[in-house]
Amino acid sequence: MVGFINLFVDHCPASTPLPDQIPMCVSEDCPIPPDDPQYQRYHDEEWGMPTDCDRSFFEKVCLEGFQSGLSWKTILYRRPAFRRAFADFQLEVVAGFNDNDIDRLLQDSSIVRNRRKICSAINNAGRALDLQQEFGSLAAFFWQFEPEPSSRPDRVTRAWLAANPTTPESTALARALKTRGWSFVGATNMYALMQAKGLVNDHVYSCPTRQVMQHHRRHFVRP
Repeated sequence: MVGFINLFVDHCPASTPLPDQIPMCVSEDCPIPPDDPQYQRYHDEEWGMPTDCDRSFFEKVCLEGFQSGLSWKTILYRRPAFRRAFADFQLEVVAGFNDNDIDRLLQDSSIVRNRRKICSAINNAGRALDLQQEFGSLAAFFWQFEPEPSSRPDRVTRAWLAANPTTPESTALARALKTRGWSFVGATNMYALMQAKGLVNDHVYSCPTRQVMQHHRRHFVRP
């Protein structure tokens, strides 16, 4: 079983190092819960950072599934527990989970104990291994759905984000995954994944972190 993993920093290394200091976002336009430095750090250092880490993509799919009906803050604060319970989201290990593991997870009060969601994560691990064989990496599959720059808004605002919980690309991604046997992968969940993993930069225009993530996106080598 894996040990403690940092709660607020993605456990796969970024393709380029973070700057020594990231300007903390204090923009009132950013949808960050007030007086929550932990969520603030997730927003400033992780959300929107492009990655080519298969484990990171798989983890996000799973956590989005567990979030259904809950808040992301609830899942974020339980992320270390999920990582311990799901063997750090190692694809081969999770794909091999059996009935004993399901029973263990259903008794683990530190995670969300929902049988359908647990079984979905195990199923999706097997489907992720299939995609690795087909595309060379899970990240390569997901990055196919990066939107064309011309389709993005000139200015990302809270109003635009509220009006666009899905996009044609996230709908296509969800459809492609469902066709391959994945579950709990709706278009809204997949847009949240695209936002978190840097396929789009949805930090609002007035957020200082937007420029940091834009810098990383410019220098990121797509898989």
